Amino acid sequence: MNQSSIGRRFVLTTWGESHGKALGAVVDGCPAGLSLCEEDIQGYMDRRSPGKSPFATARKEGDRIQILSGVFEGRTTGTPISMAVFNEDMRSRDYSNIMNIYRPGHADYTFDQKYGFRDYRGGGRSSGRETLCRVAGGAIALRLLADLGIHVTAYTKAIGPVACQDFDESQIANNFLCMPDEQAAKKAEAFLYDCMEKKDSAGGVIEGRITGVPAGLGDPVFGKLDAALAGALMSIGAVKAVEIGDGIQAASSLGSQDNDGFAWEDGRIVKTSNHAGGILGGISDGSDIIFRLYVKPTPSIARPQESVNKNGENISLEIGGRHDPVIVPRAVVVAEAMAGLVIADALLCQASSRMDNLKKLYQKP
Repeated sequence: MNQSSIGRRFVLTTWGESHGKALGAVVDGCPAGLSLCEEDIQGYMDRRSPGKSPFATARKEGDRIQILSGVFEGRTTGTPISMAVFNEDMRSRDYSNIMNIYRPGHADYTFDQKYGFRDYRGGGRSSGRETLCRVAGGAIALRLLADLGIHVTAYTKAIGPVACQDFDESQIANNFLCMPDEQAAKKAEAFLYDCMEKKDSAGGVIEGRITGVPAGLGDPVFGKLDAALAGALMSIGAVKAVEIGDGIQAASSLGSQDNDGFAWEDGRIVKTSNHAGGILGGISDGSDIIFRLYVKPTPSIARPQESVNKNGENISLEIGGRHDPVIVPRAVVVAEAMAGLVIADALLCQASSRMDNLKKLYQKP
């Protein structure tokens, strides 16, 4: 299948299907000497794995990551890092009654039109389960970035109509919904229980912050850093819009309100505000990079929906099986992973963009 890879220098390729034997990832371009073991990755995998919340699918998967190559004696070797997760709890029979039906909101119809064939068991490659591969690869990128003092933190900004009003980072790991606002999390849980009672689902907003990014990453034309981030984040299934900084609010601002001023402080140039979200002209400006993802409601719901089958017959469909009533909380770590991949790739590209960088590496003393 085309386009299963992302990145120019730090490249992630994912493989596998939701109900196949395994899924996996190959990371190529990771520098040698990075301290890495399976447990460094597993913590991220556990945040995405199913069956750990009343608001997640009941599918029981340990999602234990196995590193197959590219790591020796606890350090990366500079060669491709191959990883795999073996599926354990597939119920393909749950999909047998819809094998010839196009589910509303899913990629069934478009996948069939593109390839003339589709794996109806959970969506195959278009399944949300593919994101475990992104998390595995992203975990390595995030490990690399942490060694350079760069950190990515994402969280649930809103579930349906319930939005966070406060920010307490310690709360993100203290509730099922990854919300940094305790009261908002309680209200959102009540809202989701109501959705489940009505056999419906909900969408929401994920917000993220990347700190420690140096100025100068990204390219001024087609390789803009915000374009790369938007493309990576939009590639996550169910994401329908991405914002950087003020995002769409910038369209209703005045120039005098939207422009970020500059100042000299502690021997360096800083910005007096951050409406741009850390990126100017497609290049990082040294301030925090702020991004936002807007996620649609889970399309698999048990309420009757109108559809058609491959024979062109109109039908009413109720989707059974095990599905998340909301995707947002499990997608938070996926957003971190994709953002980490983009920044790691941009750092490696930037390393060869200036002669003085090369001279530091190769010029004789």
